Amino acid sequence: MNLLAIETATECCSVALLAGADLIVRSEIAPRRHAELLLPMCDAVLAEAGLSRHVLDAIAVGRGPGAFTGVRLAISAAQGIALALDLPVIAVSSLAALALDAPADDAPVLAVIDARMGEIYAGTFRRSADGLVEAIGSESVGPAAALTLPARRAWNVIGTGWESYRDVLLARMEGPPRWAEGQRYPQAGAVARLAAPRFMAGLGVAPELALPVYLRDKVALTSSEQRLARG
Repeated sequence: MNLLAIETATECCSVALLAGADLIVRSEIAPRRHAELLLPMCDAVLAEAGLSRHVLDAIAVGRGPGAFTGVRLAISAAQGIALALDLPVIAVSSLAALALDAPADDAPVLAVIDARMGEIYAGTFRRSADGLVEAIGSESVGPAAALTLPARRAWNVIGTGWESYRDVLLARMEGPPRWAEGQRYPQAGAVARLAAPRFMAGLGVAPELALPVYLRDKVALTSSEQRLARG
């Protein structure tokens, strides 16, 4: 199986190629440069593997949630490549991809991405039997202070939402996290790992059916909302 994965929902632009058992990755934290970097990264991972696009079996993509422009770019690029090569697309939650990079132990994972405007994107996950992750509940967007978590004694917490709202999130938990890292972003390598079994199960879709997940339809505060936020 040769699967090309794309993830640009946050400040991090990343691409991965799963070629058989080998995973080749390119990743760079580069706000506002994703459109410049994305296709050269795709070419770079294919070149490292000595493969052409024509031997790809599927395209995987982080569908969001995340920055509107980044999510749109990833979906558009995945659709374009898949249409050109007549390939299926497997869209994967960017929060699930983030959660997959937390420690592989028995603690549930809280994946949180800073959504700006005083909000976070959040998803809760647990390790599945295959070593990947599965959702515990629905993904959400909203103020960190309004986050409702399932009752658990300890969490592994990952993502920029922790960096921005650590104290607020701590108040939403029954106790301190077992492990926490606030400077982590969803990665294409994790997207590829999550997409691979879905592709093998025949769950790829036509490119036009691979849709972004934004969770909200507002990209900026109004002037009055900005004044209120400043107090």
